[in-house]
Amino acid sequence: MSPRTVFSPYVQIFSAVPGARAFSFAGWLARLPMPILGLGAVLLVAGETGSYGLAGAVAGTLALVGSLLSPQWARAMDRRGQGVVLPLVFTGYLVFGIAFVAAVVLGAPTWAWFVLAGLTGGCGPNIGALVRARWAHALDSERRQTAFAFESVVDEVVFVVGPPLVTFLATLINPPVGFLTGVVIGFAGGMWLSRLRTTEPPVHPVEVDGPRRRSALRNATVLLLGLAYLAVGAVFGAMDVVVVAYAEEEGAPAMAGVALAVYAAGSLVAGLVYGVVRLPGSLAARYLGCAAFFAVAAQLLFAVDSLVSLVAVGFLAGLAIAPVLVSGMSLVESRVARSALTEALTWVVTGLTLGVTAGSALAGAAVDAWGAETAFAVPALSAALAGLLALAGAPLLRRPAPVPGAEVSVTVVGEQVPQPLPGLHAGGEG
Repeated sequence: MSPRTVFSPYVQIFSAVPGARAFSFAGWLARLPMPILGLGAVLLVAGETGSYGLAGAVAGTLALVGSLLSPQWARAMDRRGQGVVLPLVFTGYLVFGIAFVAAVVLGAPTWAWFVLAGLTGGCGPNIGALVRARWAHALDSERRQTAFAFESVVDEVVFVVGPPLVTFLATLINPPVGFLTGVVIGFAGGMWLSRLRTTEPPVHPVEVDGPRRRSALRNATVLLLGLAYLAVGAVFGAMDVVVVAYAEEEGAPAMAGVALAVYAAGSLVAGLVYGVVRLPGSLAARYLGCAAFFAVAAQLLFAVDSLVSLVAVGFLAGLAIAPVLVSGMSLVESRVARSALTEALTWVVTGLTLGVTAGSALAGAAVDAWGAETAFAVPALSAALAGLLALAGAPLLRRPAPVPGAEVSVTVVGEQVPQPLPGLHAGGEG
């Protein structure tokens, strides 16, 4: 497959959507703090107190509150619009972020660190979901796969650029500088995105006399994907911890960054290719196949016995990341009404984020108990669990997908809501 073949569909989607370059780049800037704030909080608190336990607890609070509140912000944006909600959210993001740094540096009570870290994380909406919602509104079902794959690549670039940037700023200049840089970049990107009103998805306000709108989490596909992505996220969180510990045990801590960058590079390559190929089968079948591939590829981690093998295995395992993420997001997009799309995508990413937190904790305990090489079992088994959860939900996922916005009925968890007319399927399903 030539470079022209790979990149041509990406050029086409940007040409087809006026303003796409602006909202995609603004979204990239607003997403850049994702890896920066957590690591920046660890470097800041550890630098001030010398306690990595306290630093991890503060960073975990920031991530946990953000995971719980981001779906609520997404729901508000579906109802009132991104341009209305984003300025309010990111103003709080900037104010609380600066206050958190000041509290740590000036020696405020420790409880205030946790409160301000939580408020900062709570004011961080899931930008990837907002950008994907813009693409979904502007493109047909065939080209959405390409757009979602591109955004998956953007996510990988964020995690390649962010950690080295915050580490450089925190260690070579000053710990507060790393965290504050992430806050300022995120604020600038979020405010820029809020001003791009022409590409914003249409608002779906709640009718005063209409039925009460249900949470997107009650949609069976959203719930099943969110659960499976808990395990997928655990793989990511565990890999960060185990790779760093293994590189230190091997006497080459700098190789941890190389190995993790190669892991992300594998996903980046797979994401670019997945975005242009047209796989057979329904969206549900593609997701199930990608989840199985993700589960099997991660078992290669049991073969790691040197830094060289870690890099090679990391690249091969990374090839499965983007396909499982893109196929899952595409499936969710095809199964929910446009009025709840941003919220639905955010719930799925929330599962991923919570999984990262759990995976990091499990991997840390495994490294302490068994050593780093044996602890590779944590990401390997988490990937296997992700595959099993996907397959367990296959009977529900294989049901005909509703056309978002159509008016008959679809089964969701515990109720009946509008469903498409018979014979119609969304997102290329069928």
